[in-house]
Amino acid sequence: MHSAPLDPWWPVVARNKKSLTINLRTPEGQELVKELIKSTDILVENFRPGTMERWNLGYEELKAINPRLIMVRVSGYGQTGPYSTRAGYGSIGEAMGGLRYVVGDPSTAPSRVGISIGDELAATYACMGALMALHHRNETGEGQVVDSAIYESVLAMMESLVSEYDVGGYTRERTGATLPNISPSNVFETRDGKMLLIAANQDTVFRRLAAAMGKPEMGTDDRYATHTARGANMTELDGMIADWTKTIDLEPLQELLERNGVPCGLIYTAADMLEDPHFKAREAIVELPHKDFGSIRMQNVAPRLSRTPGAVRHAGPDLGEHTDHVLRDILSATENRIEELRAAGIV
Repeated sequence: MHSAPLDPWWPVVARNKKSLTINLRTPEGQELVKELIKSTDILVENFRPGTMERWNLGYEELKAINPRLIMVRVSGYGQTGPYSTRAGYGSIGEAMGGLRYVVGDPSTAPSRVGISIGDELAATYACMGALMALHHRNETGEGQVVDSAIYESVLAMMESLVSEYDVGGYTRERTGATLPNISPSNVFETRDGKMLLIAANQDTVFRRLAAAMGKPEMGTDDRYATHTARGANMTELDGMIADWTKTIDLEPLQELLERNGVPCGLIYTAADMLEDPHFKAREAIVELPHKDFGSIRMQNVAPRLSRTPGAVRHAGPDLGEHTDHVLRDILSATENRIEELRAAGIV
């Protein structure tokens, strides 16, 4: 039995899962999968397109065993098209989908978001597709394939980026912490060195910000009174706000803005999240026992459902930790059979 590396990543991404290891390159391993497929609702795979077919585990073969099966296929470029057989990582999908070009400061090369957002988006859209396929199956009794490409999942999040170029020849560029012509909506430093995001780009909200700053006249000043005017004078306006926030510590500044109905928020780190009373009240972070770490804290289930809220039951297991359980309790294999499979390197 092999253990996952001693890293807090695996306990999070593999939470609530059972781990069975099978050598899919062998006919015996393929037969085990086909046995499992008989009672499976959804199969998720993210091999390079064509791999499952080479292993005699393509959708047509599996559908013959279980016509209700939903097969979710996650890949870099999708199951069809001239790039489909290329190796595809999340970072490449982020670049192809348009995200990398617009992330970062204009003075630097394109940046990354800081998490594997391409992979996460592909998984999110794969889940959405699986839920839609389940709804269809409930009505028809038929399963189907869900084709989730990383680059298309990123592309789906890119708002009107393509359309802006198509109808107006406009190419979005990197703009750092701000959006073009949207002001004020920026990160401002406080007197005690904290970073506060202030979003007051709506006209009525900006007037409330001006009042909080002790400069209500800014709310009717032609340079700042309208969304368009503030966008045109973004640099000057953001500079004035920055000069003001540097004179007040974070907590009193937040209290002042909240009293005036101005949206604002701390730029949270993990340490901030673990201490924040709102996170605690909603149990947004849960603590679980872990055999290597003693305990480990991680984000809770989202979104919240009123009747079936869900829960994080356990952290991610060792690879193969549940092999015996699945073979014995689901496939009804005997202990002798399990030992034979293990000795042959099938599991």
